[in-house]
Amino acid sequence: MNLPYCRPSIDSNDVAGVVNALEHHWLTTGPKVREFEDAFAAKSGVKYAIAVNSCTAALHLGIVAMGVGPGDEVIMPSLSFVAAAESTRQIGAIPVFCDVEPDSLSTSVETIAPHVTKRTKLIIPMHYGGNPVNIAPIVAFAKERNIRVFEDAAHAAGTLDDGVWAGAVSDAAAYSFYATKNLATGEGGMFLTNEEHLMERVRVMSLHGMDRDAWKRYSAGGNWRYDVKRVGYKYNMPDIAAALGLSQLAKLDAMQTRRNEIAARYIAGLKDLPGIQPIVPELRANDRHAWCMFVIAVDENTAGIQRDALIDALNANGIGTSVHYIPSHLFSAYTDYANDKLATTDAMWKKIISLPLYPSMSNDDVDGVVETLEQLLMQAKRSEVA
Repeated sequence: MNLPYCRPSIDSNDVAGVVNALEHHWLTTGPKVREFEDAFAAKSGVKYAIAVNSCTAALHLGIVAMGVGPGDEVIMPSLSFVAAAESTRQIGAIPVFCDVEPDSLSTSVETIAPHVTKRTKLIIPMHYGGNPVNIAPIVAFAKERNIRVFEDAAHAAGTLDDGVWAGAVSDAAAYSFYATKNLATGEGGMFLTNEEHLMERVRVMSLHGMDRDAWKRYSAGGNWRYDVKRVGYKYNMPDIAAALGLSQLAKLDAMQTRRNEIAARYIAGLKDLPGIQPIVPELRANDRHAWCMFVIAVDENTAGIQRDALIDALNANGIGTSVHYIPSHLFSAYTDYANDKLATTDAMWKKIISLPLYPSMSNDDVDGVVETLEQLLMQAKRSEVA
């Protein structure tokens, strides 16, 4: 096979959207960004959307906007990309790593609660792989303690958590439009919130703390004067990326339907493979898994092959894979933040593999991955017997 781990879904409409933005000769933040923000807010059902250049930017801006400062504690899963931890440390706050549930690899009230202290200012749950985290109990738990909740929705474009998008119930959410995500602009992100004051703070901070972006200064009827209202950052999204985002958003439902089909085919094909357990949590009636990733756990004793060896074997057979994630507390820069309440994280990360899943995959591609896994497990068993 020759199947990469990820392949963005780019079609002629995406290309035409970007070309249209280029032909209008406005490359930086401008009308396409505003159009993308309005469309994303309407799609999500959340009042305010601010487009930025990455999910990391959205996380950083949100943490600052919610008043987190030096010495404050921010609870987040270690089984995640390091962006939330980095953003926390950059402002002098303390990342507190919590564990995840073994069936979903997502956080819960039960994994968060042991880490709450008087210094806890913010909780950042993550919708791992696009699985709805069940945010309502986490928000209720946090509100009782006057703690903010900021959803890491990097994997969640298309996720429905009891019928709603990330950011609808919590204080805010940060989405990713990185190349591997369900909605891809290459690089990019979105900050969502229903709170006007949070929106206003993030909007200003996202472009150097200025009260007027280039579109408002240089377009017809604009004014060259501006004020810098607060210390800010260079996090704005350009119109070229927003044009691609608009095209991608228009076909998000169709791409989600295909992701659902691929996930269902994987689940059916893998159910009898010894030692291979798809991470497929039970969903409620109004939930929708976005299937940003399809993750399996490898039981070495039953499968007869160790996780890393299986990754190497899949790659040798032309199947790209990934691991989501190396836990943040294992990185050299974060070992001081490790704790003794991460048993599931420590055990599960050594077992998991992310298999290819993207809309352009054919049924034959999916079947080929399953068949290759089956063959590799059979080879491993024969090696054991020999």
